Parts: sequence; C-alpha cells; structure tokens
Amino acid sequence: MELKRVVVTGLGALTPLGNTVSDYWNGLIGGVSGAATITKFDASKFKTRFACEVKGFDPLDYMDKREVRRMDPFVQYAMASTSEAVEDAGVDFEKLDTNRIGVIWGSGIGGLKTFYEEVSAFAHGDGTPRFNPFFIPKMIVDIAPGHISMRYGLRGPNFSCVSACASSTNAMIDAFNYIRLGQADMIITGGSEAIINEAGIGGFNALHALSTRNDDPKTASRPFDKDRDGFVAGEGSGTVIVESLDHALARGAKIYAEIIGGGMSADAHHITATHPEGLGAKLVMSNAIRDARLNLEDIDYINVHGTSTPIGDIGEAKAIVDLFGEHSYELNISSSKSMTGHLLGAAGAVEGIASILAVKNDIVPPTINHFTDDPELDNRLNFTFNEAQKREVNAAMSNTFGFGGHNASIVFKKFTS
Repeated sequence: MELKRVVVTGLGALTPLGNTVSDYWNGLIGGVSGAATITKFDASKFKTRFACEVKGFDPLDYMDKREVRRMDPFVQYAMASTSEAVEDAGVDFEKLDTNRIGVIWGSGIGGLKTFYEEVSAFAHGDGTPRFNPFFIPKMIVDIAPGHISMRYGLRGPNFSCVSACASSTNAMIDAFNYIRLGQADMIITGGSEAIINEAGIGGFNALHALSTRNDDPKTASRPFDKDRDGFVAGEGSGTVIVESLDHALARGAKIYAEIIGGGMSADAHHITATHPEGLGAKLVMSNAIRDARLNLEDIDYINVHGTSTPIGDIGEAKAIVDLFGEHSYELNISSSKSMTGHLLGAAGAVEGIASILAVKNDIVPPTINHFTDDPELDNRLNFTFNEAQKREVNAAMSNTFGFGGHNASIVFKKFTS
C-alpha cells in the first residue's frame, strides 16, 4: 500500500523554561537554565534539593475548579499544552470527522503525586479506608488522553505509551504510523510528567540518579562535561498535532515539518543503566534512519538523550560515532536537558518540539553548562556547547532512552510540497 505523508501542524509546550512554545524556544536558544531550589515541597532533608519546575502555572487558566480537583498535575499539564497546540494548529473540530482523530499520549509514571498523597494519608490515619473516589482515575497513566479526547470529542485511536523516558517518543511514532497507514487523519500526541514531589525526588535519589549539586542548581545539568554527576529532575508537557498531508492541505493548515521515520530497540542490558557501548542506541538510530529512507549523511542534527549521567552520555556518544563514522563530525549534537532537566516521559515530546523548531528555523539549541572536556568522549564531536548555532537543518533526529532499556528515535525533515 502507498503510505501517507505525515506532517506537524500544531505545537504546545509547558516547560521549566516557559509555559508556551515561544517562551520555551526562546529559553532554549538563549541557553537559559530552568533549575532552581524546589518550591513544591520541603526538600531540606533530601540529598537533592533542586529541580526544573514549571513556574507560574495556574490550572484555572485552562479548566474549571471541578476539573482541577479531578486531575493529577500530569493531566493538568497535558490539558494546558494541548490547548495551545489546538489553537496553534487552527483546528475546528466541528468541521472535521472526529471519528478519525485520536489521542496517543506518553507518560512514564502518571499520577505519582496523587498516589503518594492518597497512600500517605491512609498510612498516617487510623486505618479506616477513606480514599478519594477519584484516586484511581487521577492516577492511571491512560487518563491523560482520555481527558483530551473528552474535551474535544475525539473518537479515534486513544491510548497511552509507557516506556519510561522513551514514552512520548513512542507515542509520536505510534501517531505517525497510524496516520501513514490510513487509520486516522489526525492525532494529538505528546507526553506529560509531574514527578517533583517527595516520592519522585526521594525515589530517584535512592537510585543515585540525580545530581546533588545543591550549591549551584543552574549548572547542575552538565551533559558531556567531565564533572557531570547525574540528571536534574524536570516536569511539564509537550503536545504535537500530526496529520496526513492531504488532510492538512485540505483545511489550509500551516506545516512546521514532516515526520519521516521512527525507530525502536531494546538494550537488553540493565534495569536503569544504558548499554555502556551504546549498542541499543546505535540500533535505534539505524532503525529510524532506515525507516525514514535517508542516508546517514542526510542527518544534520541530533537532539540527544544526553541526561548528564556518567555512563549514559558516553554510551550515546560512542553510538553516534560507531553509526555515523566520519559524518559524526559534521553533525550538530545537543542536549536540551542541560536547560530543561529531564522531563522523563514528557522528554520525547518536549525535545521533539525542539527538533521540529530547529528544522523550521535552522538554529540548533545549545548544550549549556560545559566547563571541562571529558577525555572519555570523542571531543571532535560538535556538542554545540554553551551557545546556539545557526546552520541549515534539513533533517533532525530526537533520541530518548528509558529505564528498562527502551530506546526510541524519531526523524523530522523540512517540509517540501
């Protein structure tokens, strides 16, 4: 069968750098750090006392009080970024076949705050079970696409992808596949996460995964720097509206970029650590490029997973050199997490938006907080350290790797008619 072309027509973002796409993008290009002391709870006794929080967010700007009470923050975030994306795409659902419009969403953890609060209240009570009737509907991961579909009356494919930090990239790949196979005309896709609470920070501290640079939060996320000591927790949401080219043209939509390929793989190595030689990373990038029907030399920019962990950064850099060979040194590579922190299940969507805008605007966001070269890395690679770089970006890849060894990569290119 002839596969349909798939394009991006709307974007929405709620991030530690700003609560709109424009604020997020300007923060990225300006090399702004979203890290600061945690305000959402008293973290004074925690090993890590800072994070990249969403700032100045009022859910009542997007929904009424009744809805707020029934939604965990990860769903509130999803509704906010989706509201922006729908407006950005100029969608009038009353004029479209909503039976062929779906929602495919990603979150690695879902309603962690709700789960923590409900169980904590029971554990500290008198043993009488007094649970909120919305406990389960607020907590489950798939409730975010459910709420989005109910708000807009969308009856197409509707589900969540859960693959830890690869979740929203997997969601975007699924959306891409449903549309190119003709199973849907339009999909609202992306991901959201809200883990900056006692359970989230405490759990990742117990894994020794987080940076403990409490004296200097803004420089704590240091991908590919010799003195990196772990990732910085982030939160937020990203929404990408994708549709078939025919559908987009028929309604006169603006087009940001085209999605041309996606790849998936497994490390089959460790529950939390990526493969030290980057075997799964190399495989997933190769799969994505093959699916996109590109040559290796066609890729101009990779928004890398780049979490600022000692092992993970080395493995991903090795994978790039092993796969791309001499072309590795012609690429721009950068890690948005140096600025946003790690948004876990939302990372793929938010970093996918950065990749889409790099293609659209021919600007590569930087990897900030680089101070010292790591001798274990191939420092001939262009990590786009500290300052954004202007260059032609015809094709960009976004990498995300999750606990459990889940890898996903998606490829965007400039749209040409």
